[in-house]
Amino acid sequence: MSGLYLALLVLLPAASGISLCLVGPRARAAAIPVSLTAATVTAALAVVVTVTRPVLEMPFIAGAPIGLAVDGLSALVLPAVAIVTLLVLGFAATEETESPERFHGLMLVFAAAVAVTVTATTLPTLLFAWEIMGAMSWALIGFQWRDDRRVQAGLVAFTMTRAGDLGLYLAAGAALIGGAGPELADLSAASSPWRDVIAAGIITAALGKAAQLPFSSWLSRAMEGPSTVSALLHSAAMVAMGGYLLLRVAPLLEATSWAAMTVAWIGAITALLLGAVAVAQRDLKQLLAASTAAQMGFVVLAAGVGSIAGGAGYLVAHASTKALLFLVAGAWLAALGTKQLSALRGAARRWPLVGVLFTVGTLSLAGVAPLSLWALKDELLAVALKTNPVLYIVGLTAAALSAIYSGKVLFLVWGRADAATEAGYDAEQPGTRRIGRWERIPLIALAAGAALLGILALPPVSQPLKAMLGETGTATPGMLELVGSAVLALAVLALVAFGLRRGLPQPAWAANWLGLEKAVHLVLVRPTLALSESLARFDDGILDRGLHRLARGGVTGARRLGRFDDVRLDAAVEATARAGTFAGSRAARADDRGVDGAVEGLARQLRRLGTLARRPQTGQIHQYYAQIAIAVAAVFVLILLVR
Repeated sequence: MSGLYLALLVLLPAASGISLCLVGPRARAAAIPVSLTAATVTAALAVVVTVTRPVLEMPFIAGAPIGLAVDGLSALVLPAVAIVTLLVLGFAATEETESPERFHGLMLVFAAAVAVTVTATTLPTLLFAWEIMGAMSWALIGFQWRDDRRVQAGLVAFTMTRAGDLGLYLAAGAALIGGAGPELADLSAASSPWRDVIAAGIITAALGKAAQLPFSSWLSRAMEGPSTVSALLHSAAMVAMGGYLLLRVAPLLEATSWAAMTVAWIGAITALLLGAVAVAQRDLKQLLAASTAAQMGFVVLAAGVGSIAGGAGYLVAHASTKALLFLVAGAWLAALGTKQLSALRGAARRWPLVGVLFTVGTLSLAGVAPLSLWALKDELLAVALKTNPVLYIVGLTAAALSAIYSGKVLFLVWGRADAATEAGYDAEQPGTRRIGRWERIPLIALAAGAALLGILALPPVSQPLKAMLGETGTATPGMLELVGSAVLALAVLALVAFGLRRGLPQPAWAANWLGLEKAVHLVLVRPTLALSESLARFDDGILDRGLHRLARGGVTGARRLGRFDDVRLDAAVEATARAGTFAGSRAARADDRGVDGAVEGLARQLRRLGTLARRPQTGQIHQYYAQIAIAVAAVFVLILLVR
C-alpha cells in the first residue's frame, strides 16, 4: 500500500498538470482548485511516505529498472519540497496570472519531476526526471512568451544547465561500462578509471543545476521569470536538486581521490564569490539570485566534506527562507512596480506585517541566532574545519558576506521613503499599491520555517538525523563556534547599518556577476559561432558545390532522357498507336461485312423455313390426316430402302 502512496505522490501532480496544459483555456476556472487540491494531497502523501519508507520498482529496460524509494535523506527533503510547492502555488493563486491553467499545469509537472528526482534510485529514473525538470524550468522562466527578453532568458538558462546535464549521460555510460550498474547506491563500486568518469559526470550535472561556478550566470537571467517561479525553482526545486544530488552520491565522491575535495572547494569558492556578487547588486531579485548560488555553495561544501545531515538540513531551511524572500520580492514588485533597491526604501514600513516576515527571512539568511540557518551553517562548517581549516575560513568569510547583503536589503526596506524613492515606482510595471490578505498566509508559514527549522541542528534532533543518514564520526559545532558565529553576524549587521549612512561600498568587479556571461560567450558561444560559420563555409564551398554539380549532372541526364523519350519512345508509341488504329478499322470492316452478313443471311433462311413450316398448319383436320398418311408412307418406303 505504501508503494501506491509513493506512486500517487508522483502521478497525481503529473496527471493534474498535464491535464490542465492539454485542456487549455477551457480549464481556466478549474485551474486553481485543481492545482491546490493536487498540491495539498501531494504534501500529505509526502508526509505519509516519510513514515512508511516505501520502495517502488518498475521494469524499463533489461538491467535498468525505474526505481523510486524513500530513505533517510529523501524523507527529510521530500516533505520540505512538497510543502514549499504548496505554499508557492497558494501565493500564485492570489495573483492575476496570465493563462493560469498553463502556469499551474507547468508548475505541477515540475513538482512531479522534482519528487522523482528526490526519490530516484537508478540512473534512468534520475535522467528521466532531470530532463523534465530542465524542460519545465525553460517553459516557466519564459512563461510570458510574448516578451522576447523573457523567452531569451529561458533559453539561456536551459542551454547552460543543459551543457552540464551532458555529464549525467556520460556518468550513465561509464556506470554501465565500469560494471557498477544503474543503481545510484552502487556507483562507488565501479571499477577504475570508470568510477572517476562517473564522478566527473555527476559533479558537472549537479554544479550546472545548482548554479555553481562556472555555471552561475544562468541564475541571473532566470530572474526574468515570474517571482513565484523564482520562489520555487531557486529555493526548493531545481537549484536545490543540484546540491541534493551531490549529497545523494557522497559515497561516490569519497571513493575517489579527488572528487570530494574538488566539490568542497567549488562550493566554498562559489559561496564566497557569489556572496560578493550579491553585495554588489542593486536589484532585489538579482541579489536574491546571487545569494541563492552562494547559499547553495554551503550545501555543495557539505557534500564535499561529508556533512550529509548538515547539508540536508541547510537545504531544507534555505528552501523555506529563500521562498519567503522571493515571494515578498514579488509582492513588492506587483505593489510598487519595481524591484530596484533604491525604490524599495520604506516598503517594510508601508506593509508592516510583510516587512516583519521579510525581516525573519533576511536575518535567517544572515545567520542570526536562533534562526534556522545560523546553527545549520555552523553544523557543516564544523565538519569543514575538521577536514581543512582553510575551507573553514573561506566558508566563514562567505557567511560574513551573507550578513552583509542581508543587512543591506533589510536596512533599506525599513528606511524612510522620500520623493526620490517614490519617483522610482512603476519603473518596471504598473503597481497596484496593495498586498492582498490572502497573499500573506503563505508568507507566514514560510517565515515559521525560516525561524524554526534550526532545530535540525540541535543535538536531540541532529544525532538521530545523522544516524538515519548513516553519518558517523563527523564533527559537531561547539558552543564557542555557535556563539562566535552569532556574534559575527550581529557585528557585521551593525557595520552594515553604519556603512549605509556613509554609502556601502559596491564592488564594481562583482556587479555584472563576475563577467561570467561574457566568459561563457567568449568560451562557449563565440567558438560555437565560429564553428557554425566554418561549417557554413564548408557547406557553401564543398557540400553545396558538390550538390550543385550533382544536380547539374542530373539535369543534363534528365534532358538527354527527355530527348530520348521524345525521339525514340514517343515515336514508337505513336507507331504502335497507328498500327492499332489500322488493325481496329480492318477488324471493324470485317465484322460489318463478314460476321454481320452471315448472321443476317442465316436469319433470312430461318425465317423462310418458318414460313414453310407454317403453311401446312391450316387448321383443317382432313389435311392433317393426309399429312400423317404421307409421313407414314414415307417412313415405310425409307424402311424398305434401308433393309
